[in-house]
Amino acid sequence: MSNKVYGVEYTVKNGKGEVVDTNVGGAPLEFISGKQQMIPGFEKAVTEMSVGEEKEVQVPSAEAYGEYNEELTQAVPREQFEGIELEKGMTLYGQGPDGQTVAVIVKDFNDKEVTIDYNHPLAGQDLSFNIKVLSERDATADEVLSGQIGGGSCTTDNNDGSCCGTCGCH
Repeated sequence: MSNKVYGVEYTVKNGKGEVVDTNVGGAPLEFISGKQQMIPGFEKAVTEMSVGEEKEVQVPSAEAYGEYNEELTQAVPREQFEGIELEKGMTLYGQGPDGQTVAVIVKDFNDKEVTIDYNHPLAGQDLSFNIKVLSERDATADEVLSGQIGGGSCTTDNNDGSCCGTCGCH
């Protein structure tokens, strides 16, 4: 299967029907198929559509950001958050073991410790996407090799929890 570059317009809603993200009225989201840049259910839907086609797609959590994993929560000493005004549900950014940026959510805290959650904010949630395919073309050899469209900067979710731009998830 050859890699394709897709340009799409989308709106994503969570299980409660709340809009979580959209690029309608903005620049198209572009990604290279087969490079694991998008959640599996979203990519599968797009690759089965034609240019100009618009449809609503239900993506179960297993094909989105996975099931919620309780083991991805951790209690850490409160001192590590000195100078930060903590709020339940707030997102904090830190550095992972490989130097990558890691986002965590403050689940709870008290005077001694802070419980942080490494799960993606949409883990465990079934998602509903309204998708319109705006463009499709074969990816160039450079794009397939680098994973970057037109040799530019990353514009999609890396599907490993790191995100370097608009990725249809935030």
